[in-house]
Amino acid sequence: MKIIKFIEDFPDEQSCREHFRHVRENEGIVCKRCGCEKHYWLKAKDMWQCAECEFRTTLRSGTMMENSNLPIRTWYLAMAFMTHSKKGISATELQRQLGHKRYEPVWAMMHKIRAAMGQREDLYQLEGMIEIDEGYFVTETSKEDKENQKRGRGSKKKKNVGVMAESTPLEDLNTGKKSNQCRYFKMKVLENHKAENIDQMVEQSIDEKSIVFSDKSTSYVNISEYVEVHIVEKSSEEVTTSTLKWVHVAISNAKRTLLGIYHKIKGKYLQAYLDEFCYKLNRRYFGDRLFDRLAIAIAVGDWHKKG
Repeated sequence: MKIIKFIEDFPDEQSCREHFRHVRENEGIVCKRCGCEKHYWLKAKDMWQCAECEFRTTLRSGTMMENSNLPIRTWYLAMAFMTHSKKGISATELQRQLGHKRYEPVWAMMHKIRAAMGQREDLYQLEGMIEIDEGYFVTETSKEDKENQKRGRGSKKKKNVGVMAESTPLEDLNTGKKSNQCRYFKMKVLENHKAENIDQMVEQSIDEKSIVFSDKSTSYVNISEYVEVHIVEKSSEEVTTSTLKWVHVAISNAKRTLLGIYHKIKGKYLQAYLDEFCYKLNRRYFGDRLFDRLAIAIAVGDWHKKG
């Protein structure tokens, strides 16, 4: 959402609260006590009451905003800043834009937003024709790594990331030139390069009726057990630029984005940043609707509808 439009639509805290209330009502309120889905709004109390057991649900209860002391408008501003560009924004810069005194609440809020993005991404599986490969992302060294480095045994930490892309082959009927059209991506941080980690990633992320393309890595030996067809090609420059083109484009763009904005990322948070990258990449044609979809993700987490 463009910042000018945000100011017009959400000029104050009350306008944000009203919008968030309607988002939650559209997705459905479920009573924590009895499971009833019929509620009515108590305007004087600023909360819903269950029509069956009269249990009351606050505006933030059950959402990513639960237990947060930050105003809902601050959350909305963060969501707007995080979605208004393809790249993103650091917590330090967002803190400056919000004029907030403390860094930690802003950082925590952004990671909750990323968690909502990741939960929405996990609702989907890739399908059709899938490219798969791995990339190595440099992350900030831990205290233990830094101690080893002082003794001459340490180095920058690299995390292995499995990258998958829906890629549909196309051929120009006039020229015969072949190309691939890309749709959706997934990126998963792997504990190591072992086959069992690849197997788990494929089983969770790719529809079993899909066709998967990969190189001849020994880590990919079991992929055929989880999909309809597994096609392997010997790793080469041609394979990288044709058969596995889009996964390598995604890896390159992700590395450039994370390095340019966040500079240093701790390994345990890498998945969160990759979730944000993929969430926005997979919704790159949403325009201003991206903010609305993110509001739903914040409101309902991963228990309800896809968005």
